[in-house]
Amino acid sequence: MRPNKREELVSKALTVFYQNGFHATGMDRLVAETGISKTSMYKHFRTKDELILAALRLRDERFRNWFMRRVEELAVAPRDRLLAVFDVLGEWINLDEFKGCMFIKASAEFQDRSHPIHVQSTEHKRLVYDYLSGIAAQAGARDPEQLACQLMILKEGAIVSAILNVGCDVVVQSKAAAKALIDQALASPPPTH
Repeated sequence: MRPNKREELVSKALTVFYQNGFHATGMDRLVAETGISKTSMYKHFRTKDELILAALRLRDERFRNWFMRRVEELAVAPRDRLLAVFDVLGEWINLDEFKGCMFIKASAEFQDRSHPIHVQSTEHKRLVYDYLSGIAAQAGARDPEQLACQLMILKEGAIVSAILNVGCDVVVQSKAAAKALIDQALASPPPTH
């Protein structure tokens, strides 16, 4: 089925925003790079912010579906899936078109925490956190929320470090740190006397 004009616009805008940022991408640039007229854009979206929100929702849907599917393709056991998160992260980081996390960028460009674009970015991260927390609970972590928080910090730090090219293999290092955290979180507590 051929996508409708609105879906086509959102998909093309997503690519342009991801490559160039949100504030740096004006409506004229969107017209030039998507081939969709301003009239058509404004027919579907009253403002650029509405288009950004639609693009972020599409990115969230595509990315989370891909991410979760790949984690589950790589590992069956919950503990192994927690580690596979970092293998999948490495697959993404090593893509030629990798330009960092669109949600980190959006929250940096729209820093007011009540702004709908910031809220949408936060929601994406919360959904990924919930996914990790669920796997941590299945794996038997003593505190699944704490482990999910720690893994999120590692994952997000790896993404930013990959963009900044900090001089180490961020995927290898973040996975090694994740393994240590997972081993600690899943270890049996010492017996009490």
